[in-house]
Amino acid sequence: MPDQSKIYGLIGKSLTHSLSMDFFNQKFIAEEIDACYLNFEIDDVSEMMVVLSEYPNIGGLNVTSPYKEQVIAFMDELDETAQLVGAVNVVKIIRMRSESSLKLVGYNSDFIGFKNSLEPLLTSEMNKALVLGTGGACRAVKAVLESLGIEVGLVSRRKSAQTITYEELTKQMIHDHKLIVNTTPLGTYPHTGICPPIPYRFITPSHLCYDLVYNPSETEFMKQSAAHGAKVKNGIEMLLLQAFESYRIWTEL
Repeated sequence: MPDQSKIYGLIGKSLTHSLSMDFFNQKFIAEEIDACYLNFEIDDVSEMMVVLSEYPNIGGLNVTSPYKEQVIAFMDELDETAQLVGAVNVVKIIRMRSESSLKLVGYNSDFIGFKNSLEPLLTSEMNKALVLGTGGACRAVKAVLESLGIEVGLVSRRKSAQTITYEELTKQMIHDHKLIVNTTPLGTYPHTGICPPIPYRFITPSHLCYDLVYNPSETEFMKQSAAHGAKVKNGIEMLLLQAFESYRIWTEL
């Protein structure tokens, strides 16, 4: 790779499941773009600054679990969507006149990726949704659903003022919430045999069960939901849509 090549990348704790590097590098080759995309596995979000110092040609980063919220502390500025969501998954790196000075601007492309992927699938019955998980991805999903006028119920392993637990889910709750979105990493490769512990027996053909996980392409959550007639969708389209938006942010904004 020539020294002047632009570098983009992904920071996260464990990235063996991610398809982003393959997607972007194939895009760069196909479009003859002088750039490459790298994975940066870091044990603490503060190590992002070490990555930026070691790779002066970095023009932008994606951020994945568990750092989408933590990375906000390192941003100099947030765009409106990142402020609305309360999480950042795209970092635009602006190098000031002094090469030692950086301006980091945080965005959230998960919002537009999820919204554009979900909207064509919605029915009039889907006016309430259960969102499984409470991490950074959940924030984007919740913001999208609320923007579409869909009432959101949060489900987590731990009860709080804002959430109920999986054990509290009843037949009536599942019946009332025709949209169920998994924002947890449960079922992600290589741990493909697990899934969120919801009462799948109450799911019906009127349900849409959307899994943000995209590796494997059919998760255990999807399998169990589909076994009861639900429409299911994985997160690959959302990944692609948010990736297109990420590149637009890095290169056009």
